[in-house]
Amino acid sequence: MNMRKTMTWTIAMVAAASMALAGCGGNGAGDASASKSGYVQPADGVPSDYTGTLPAPDASKAYNNPQERDNIQDGGTLTLATTEIGPNWNANSTDGNSVYMNEFWSFYQPHLWDYSFDGKATPNPDFLSKVTLTSEDPMVVTYDINPDAKWNDGSEIDYTAFQSTWNALNGKDSAYNPPMTTGYDQIASVEKGESDKQVVVTFETPFYPYTGLFNLLVNPKAADADTFTQGWINDPHTEWAAGPFVVDSFDDSQVTFTPNPNWWGDKPKLDKVVFKQMESSAAINAFHNGEIDAVGASTADNLKIVRSMDDVQIRIGYSKSTDVLTYNGTADALKDIAVRKAITQGFDQKTWSKIRYQGTDYDSPQPGSECMLVFQDGYENNLPKDSGYDVDAAKKTLEDAGYTMGDAGYYQKDGKPVKISYTYFGDDATQTAMANAYQKMMKDIGVDCEIVNLDNSEFSKTLISKSFEVLAMGWSASDPYGYSTSGYQLYGSDSDSNYSFIGTPEIDAMLKKPSTMSDSTEAIAAFNEAEKAAFEQYGTIPTDVPPSYTAVKKGLANFGPSGFNNCNGGIWHTENIGWQKEA
Repeated sequence: MNMRKTMTWTIAMVAAASMALAGCGGNGAGDASASKSGYVQPADGVPSDYTGTLPAPDASKAYNNPQERDNIQDGGTLTLATTEIGPNWNANSTDGNSVYMNEFWSFYQPHLWDYSFDGKATPNPDFLSKVTLTSEDPMVVTYDINPDAKWNDGSEIDYTAFQSTWNALNGKDSAYNPPMTTGYDQIASVEKGESDKQVVVTFETPFYPYTGLFNLLVNPKAADADTFTQGWINDPHTEWAAGPFVVDSFDDSQVTFTPNPNWWGDKPKLDKVVFKQMESSAAINAFHNGEIDAVGASTADNLKIVRSMDDVQIRIGYSKSTDVLTYNGTADALKDIAVRKAITQGFDQKTWSKIRYQGTDYDSPQPGSECMLVFQDGYENNLPKDSGYDVDAAKKTLEDAGYTMGDAGYYQKDGKPVKISYTYFGDDATQTAMANAYQKMMKDIGVDCEIVNLDNSEFSKTLISKSFEVLAMGWSASDPYGYSTSGYQLYGSDSDSNYSFIGTPEIDAMLKKPSTMSDSTEAIAAFNEAEKAAFEQYGTIPTDVPPSYTAVKKGLANFGPSGFNNCNGGIWHTENIGWQKEA
């Protein structure tokens, strides 16, 4: 959304990522990849009474039970778990840029672009009648807004919404805190066209692909910097929204959405959508007890529980997420690139993946990019050649940098031991096992590692306050254009989403280059060179690509893993989610 990566965190993120992008029919109605036994996953998922090896998904197919609206019941309630509610409800800001808040926005806020399974963009007709590249020199894009589109307070969605979005996200005013500025910072003007419902966007320098800009809008009434950064805290502001649902009620533990009486598009199929804030261990128990209708089932324990239930479907797909370890370059020991490189070399990815996915019939290789997904054309392994797991190499890196082994078995310099902390969230047993494994990996290379365990609700606060050193988290792709803008978002020296707080002007220039190139093949090649340079700073490393295992009550339609597809249900066209009619 707005061509950005949204932040998540390990284990807890899987439930959210599995429903982050779901939708259009047409890609999910065929066969899937088979399991070792030859079993093929249907488009509505694996029935819970199937006892064989779970099948690998087909990367080109959706598993969200894609159904036309005529096949979905009118009415009903969908109850889901979420890891975090708020506190900042502005998904356009760095503080609110989480998978969870983007999920909430899909129910009650505008989105201007739809994506096919493989990421081709088309204007969302609920908000845009037409989008045209009207000039290439200078680059000018003209947007025609749906005449029926209005904010919930009755005011028109018009060119002023594009102006306020540009002003908030272009990075020219440091009082704002957008997750990324790339693309918006290349715009020269945003002006009224032939009417208030037409917008003319003129670029100072060409930006590609322009289809990723202006997806989420900033309401003009919420456009001043104070409101943008602080005005959404503990307040969803339904009056500043426009979507198929409205926020009926909310608090720290629950959010309830109901149909928007002013919505001009297709009427929502569901009468109510409820999100309940839960730890991951509570969510699986709630699903088992019938309290919620879907749950992430990516762990062996969760799979065992859901496969013991009746009338459950397990929808297995490839997520659009990449898990990473982020190193806080402002933390004491991690200011030294030699320490960051050594702990990267000391990271045993195979052991990590084995623990993470034990009992799930899934094994993740270590990805070589945090912006390009492993199944995208142009993906390359951009990690440094000497960054792989090697205990002896890690020790040598420290010794070459002047560290010596102390009596306690940890390296030190000037009498000060190399000590770091590893932070994780929640009470999930797998996460705890991963934390203990990481601590052991660090001990093996002579680095003292303290484990810090916090409640899930502390995630955003921890990031914003920089109160972490090594953090297991993840990035979820909202569109297929990571090569164009996500690189600067994640690695740019002044990006608010660069949680390593490491970067250089030279790498910044490399990261900005792809967005100026109209040929996507050339742009991807330029991005790969930039990411290689960014990884040489050792501020972050990708660890694994989580699958999307989503267990749902039988009959839930247009909900589940389906590539970048959001056209017909799922994370954005939420009016099409519902319960399938009985045959």
